[in-house]
Amino acid sequence: MKRLILMTMLLAGLARPAFAEDENQNLVQVDDTFTKTKTWLSGRNLTLTGGTAGARDDNAAFSQEAILFYGEAIGNPNHKTPAQRELMAKRAAVVTAQRALAEYLQGFAIVGDTLVKDGMAEYDVIRSAVSSFVKGSQVVFQEYSQEKDTAIAIIKIGMHGAKGFATAFYEKLNKDPKLKKEFATDKPTFKADPVKLDEAYDGLIIDATEQDFRPALINRIFAANGEVIYDPAKVSQKVLVDQGCGEYTNSIEKAKAALASRNVKNPLIVKASGSANSSDLQLSDDDAVTVYSANRKGDFLAAAKVAFVLK
Repeated sequence: MKRLILMTMLLAGLARPAFAEDENQNLVQVDDTFTKTKTWLSGRNLTLTGGTAGARDDNAAFSQEAILFYGEAIGNPNHKTPAQRELMAKRAAVVTAQRALAEYLQGFAIVGDTLVKDGMAEYDVIRSAVSSFVKGSQVVFQEYSQEKDTAIAIIKIGMHGAKGFATAFYEKLNKDPKLKKEFATDKPTFKADPVKLDEAYDGLIIDATEQDFRPALINRIFAANGEVIYDPAKVSQKVLVDQGCGEYTNSIEKAKAALASRNVKNPLIVKASGSANSSDLQLSDDDAVTVYSANRKGDFLAAAKVAFVLK
């Protein structure tokens, strides 16, 4: 099985970007010129996933259950009236956002270890999903700066739910045995002699803040010997469609709150000891046995009651 992270580069930025990547936080930031856009985003507690400048924030897409992309365009000097320049610049900004979104989705993080013949384009599920979702993306905000003669647009698609991008992948995965086999790991399932635990656990929180780890449509958990503890490819389609393979936050407390929405009252908390690749985590021998033992009683892995804490 060939190891390949399914990622591609986004479109190159324009000459006068309205957004920039924050080097410290790896976030897509809005230029101060577009105050209405910043207010709109902050008022809804939303973060941009990426856009034409090339910056990207995969964590935002998973944590907020939505992919938000921006596009920008300058006014056309052939349009002489201000109203024409603004209108056409806004339309062009939407088109550039759609192009950047298409590039992103074509290289979306799927799984860290998979068999790929000739790259992502071989998968009909991805190709068809990208085409339909880009066409169906929702324009949620637009703004035009007369000072810079530049328009920006933000488009949005959902991650999960009936019309989510991840849903299209999960549904195809469950209906296509060949595809499911290619995305499934060939490692054996982890088994051990269960240990007695002082508490009953109904969920799992993985602290991955010290690992080079990012969210994906399939994030797996392995024991130190390479055996599989958690494989979302084996979770029911309904669970994956409704809520995905896990929650993604940047703190233990937020992880607890996120799992509470899945009726988790007492999650087991363990720290990842390593990463098999950037989307698969490893646990120490002791923690692997603890998770295995807790899950035998709580059966929380089958319901994807898992939260990943990212740095």
